[in-house]
Formats: sequence, C-alpha cells, structure tokens
Amino acid sequence: MEMDKPRPANAGEGCLVGVLRVPVKIVAVLVVLPVRVVWDLLAAVARLLNRHVLGPAGRGVRRFHDAVVRPVLHGLGRVAVTLLTLVFVRPWTGLWRYVLSPAGRGLARLGSAVATYLLRPLGRGLALAAWALFVWPWVTLWRRVLTPVGGALLTRLLRPLGDGLGRVLRAVGRRLLAPLARGITLAGRALGMALFVWPWAGLWRYVVVPVAGAAYRYLLAPLGRGAYAYLLAPLGRLLVGAWHLAGRISRALGRGLVRLWRGCVARPCAWAYRQVATPLGHVVREIWRTARAAVREARAEVRRALFGAPPREPVRSRARTLGSTTAVGSAPAPEISLHERQG
Repeated sequence: MEMDKPRPANAGEGCLVGVLRVPVKIVAVLVVLPVRVVWDLLAAVARLLNRHVLGPAGRGVRRFHDAVVRPVLHGLGRVAVTLLTLVFVRPWTGLWRYVLSPAGRGLARLGSAVATYLLRPLGRGLALAAWALFVWPWVTLWRRVLTPVGGALLTRLLRPLGDGLGRVLRAVGRRLLAPLARGITLAGRALGMALFVWPWAGLWRYVVVPVAGAAYRYLLAPLGRGAYAYLLAPLGRLLVGAWHLAGRISRALGRGLVRLWRGCVARPCAWAYRQVATPLGHVVREIWRTARAAVREARAEVRRALFGAPPREPVRSRARTLGSTTAVGSAPAPEISLHERQG
C-alpha cells in the first residue's frame, strides 16, 4: 500500500493570505531580525562580563570588606566607645556614686531627725498656742454668753412682739385693704372694658359683620358664580382638549422618530457590521496570524543559521498513530477548486 502524500502547509488558506505572507516575511527579516540579533549579542556580552569580570571583582571587594574593612571599623568603634566612656561617663558616675549619693543620704537622715525631734513638737506647740489665743476665747464667748442671751431674747421678747405685730397687720389688711383692693380691681376692669373691648365689639357686631354679609351675598357670590360658569369652566375644557391633542401629537412624533432611527441608523449600522466589519475582522485576524507565524519561522531560521541547532520536527509529524509510521492527518487533501471551497 502506498504511503499517503502529506498535505501542503498552506492548505485551506485563502489567496489573500498567500499573497501577504511573502511581504510579511521580508519585513520580519529586515526589521525584526537585526533588532533580535543585536539584543542577543548584547545579552551574550553582558553574561560574559558578569561571569569573568564583574562577578570576580564583586567577590574580591566583598572578601576585602569582610577581612579588612569590617575588623578595622569594629576596632575603631570599640576604641571610640572606650574613650567616650572614660571621658564622659566614668567621672560623673563616680561623682554620683561616691559623693552625691552619700551626701544626699546623710542630709535626708539629718532632715528626718530635725523634723522628728524639733519641727514636729514645735509645730504642735504653736498650734496649741494659736488655738488658745485666737479660737478658744471666741468659742467660749459664743457657747457661754451669746447663745443663752440670744435664746432668751428670741423666746421672751422678739417672738411675742412679732406675733402681736402680725395679728395687727392681718386685721388691718382684712378690714381695710382688702375692700379697697377689690374696689380698685372692679373699677380698673370696667374702665378697661369701656376703653378697649366694648367699642371694638360693637364695631364688629353692628358694622363689619352686616356689611361683609351683604357684600358676599349680593356682590361676591354672583360674581364668583358668573366667573366660574362663563370663564373658568370653558377655559378648563379648552386646556383639557389641548392636553389630549398635545398627547396625540407627541405620540405620533415619537413613533416617527423611532422609525427614522431604525431606518437611518440602526439598520445601516447592522448591515455595515454584518457585511463589512465582520469580514474585515476575519481578514485582519488572518493577517495577524500569518505575520506571527512568519516572525516565528524567521527567528527559527536565523537561530539555525547562527547556532546550528537541528530543525524542530513539525507538530503533525510528531503525532503518530498506533502501529503505523504515517503521520496523523497526512491523507491527501480532496481535489476541490478554490471557488467551491470558498462557496
């Protein structure tokens, strides 16, 4: 049995893709490949410098720092700390520990003894003397003299005198002042009513109410009924009719605008999307895929040319069927014309 012939690489692709593939490959080789080659050379030089120059130099600097600089700085720091301690810390520490602290404890003990055996008894004596001189005489005078005398005066003189004076004043107020006050109150009430209440009440009752009732009955009520019947009611009916007419006009205008939008914007846009944008998008997608495939192939060819790597086996040739050496999908393509395939 003869082995089936493999399908061509561009089987199933359109003529536009086949026409654009060669210019895309040329552009990729002339523009992308030089930039990529320069980039690969710069990366190789950078790796070489890092491996043979910068790396050993950095390790030598780190070893010099660990072996020489760090011990010297550590020793200088210890010497500086020791000198600063001897100059600024030890003198003040010795002064505080051996001079000021013992002197302070001695002064504290002396002050405690003076306060216990001298100042505290002296304070108690002064307090007793002040109490005897300034407090005790006045307390005794208040308790022994003023309180008994004041109680006797209040009980035997001032209280009876106040009770009698209160009875006299109550009697005078009840018999003389209360009738006088009632008479003054009644006179003031009558004068106030005569000056401020009765004139306005008579004016309201005998002038304002009759005039207002007559004006409402014979003028305002007929005028209101005529205005409602001959002016407001026809005007309201006219406004209602105009409102309904405006609603019909607005609905008709809305339907016209909707139809105009559908005919002038929506349908042309939908037709343009289906007939123009969608095929153009498919074409752009195929061009992009072709350009990417061309760039990958060009990079692979340049890598093989520069480094001599063996060419990779195509994906279709790596997929084998069980018990056969023929690649999957290597059956000959059906002999169909380009017109029938696109149709």
